[in-house]
Amino acid sequence: MKLGSLKEGGRDGTLIVVSRDLTRAVRASGIADTLQRALEDWSNAAPRLNALSDALNAGNAEGAFDLDYAALASPLPRAYEFVDGSAYLPHVERVRRARGAEVPESFYVDPLMYQAVSAGFYGPRDPVRVVSEDYGIDLEAEVVIVTDDVPMAATPEQAAAHIQLIGLVNDVSLRNLIPNELAKGFGFLQSKPRSALSPVFVTPDELGEAWQDSKVHRPLLTHINGEWFGAPEAGVDMQFNFAQLVAHAAKTRPLSAGTIVGSGTVANEDTSLGASCFAERRTVETLEHGKPLTPFMKFGDTVRIEMLDADGRSIFGAIEQRIEQQASA
Repeated sequence: MKLGSLKEGGRDGTLIVVSRDLTRAVRASGIADTLQRALEDWSNAAPRLNALSDALNAGNAEGAFDLDYAALASPLPRAYEFVDGSAYLPHVERVRRARGAEVPESFYVDPLMYQAVSAGFYGPRDPVRVVSEDYGIDLEAEVVIVTDDVPMAATPEQAAAHIQLIGLVNDVSLRNLIPNELAKGFGFLQSKPRSALSPVFVTPDELGEAWQDSKVHRPLLTHINGEWFGAPEAGVDMQFNFAQLVAHAAKTRPLSAGTIVGSGTVANEDTSLGASCFAERRTVETLEHGKPLTPFMKFGDTVRIEMLDADGRSIFGAIEQRIEQQASA
């Protein structure tokens, strides 16, 4: 099934079930008022939401309406936790090689992960607002999963059973603020603002054979200002699968239902498949030409992030955003 949230009912939105073709929806009234509430009672809510999904796809759901993407919040307008990994080591290797640094051996056995902003997410059609272009505005096209309650010290095999939903994220980065923050040795803060989630999250069964080994095996397609930017394969070159990432996050603490875990920027060894962020493209240019040629994003630029199934149909809907300047307070 496919789930989304309307921009109504307060900060956590109103839960809706969305048709497989992303054209129709119905409120989950009487089952759960928000996606967060559903995830907290997933064993009870999921079968009822599935039944509503079946009725909607069969054209029998009472109260169904045409889906308006502009009315959508992110499926989880806010979450208790968002931890983002960096599971695609070709990206890490290239970035480090461009600045003459080696990849530590630990990176191949111990996932990179940081605590990201979860207090609020942009809706899939909301603009990305930034104070200054000098910050180095970048997108990061990633896959995310959402868990139910995960016990502390869960193994990867156990963690796999707690992956309930899958989606996409535009993990916005402000590249020119990152070096000084990391130099302090205390991680990201100002350089990682709010992100945007895909219009819907889907249960793993919606992906069919594209969901294997706790990975999504489809290209992640990005367009900038209407032009193709990249379509790396999300199931290729992923050093750590989502079960391993969840287990890593839960090593010393339980994860609350509604925790979002990100894959990190999707990247492949094969650079002909393009990039999922400007930092990646600029790194490849530096390695090939001695310097980056592509500037970071400017006000007025647009980004579109989407994943298609084998028949060319959108799985999660597209994240479509315009970069806009944040007005002074």
